[in-house]
Amino acid sequence: MSRRVAREIAFKTLFQYDQGKNEAEPFLTSLLAESGLNSNQAVFARELALGAIAKLEELDEIIRPYLQNWQLERLPAVDKNILRLAVYELIYRADIPIAVTINEALELCKIYHDEEAAKFLNGVLDKLARGRAAAKEEN
Repeated sequence: MSRRVAREIAFKTLFQYDQGKNEAEPFLTSLLAESGLNSNQAVFARELALGAIAKLEELDEIIRPYLQNWQLERLPAVDKNILRLAVYELIYRADIPIAVTINEALELCKIYHDEEAAKFLNGVLDKLARGRAAAKEEN
C-alpha cells in the first residue's frame, strides 16, 4: 500500500508541474513531509516524479501513437499525467512488473477521474506494453 501512496505523490507532483509549470521539488518535498512514508518509499516517489518530469517530452512521444483518435494535448490533465507516470515506470523501472504498473495507474485514475477513463487508460497502456514487448522480441 505504501508504494501506492508513493505513486500518488509522484502523480500529484507531475500533475502540479504540468498544470502550473512550477518547480516540482518544493511541492514534492511538502507532500513527502506530510505523507508518513519511510525513506525507501520517499525515494521511490521522488524517483518516479522527477524521473517522469525529466523525460516528459520523450514520454509524450512514446504515448502519442497509442492514442487512437485522440491527441495527447486534448486528454484531461489527470489522464495525461497518469499515462506519463505509468509509461515512465514501464520503460525505466524494469524491476516493477508490467501488470502492477498498469493496475496502479488504473487505481489512480479511478480515484482522480472515473471508471470510464480507467478503461480508456487500460487500453492505451495495454497496447503500449504489448507494442514494446513485440519490439524487444524483434531485436
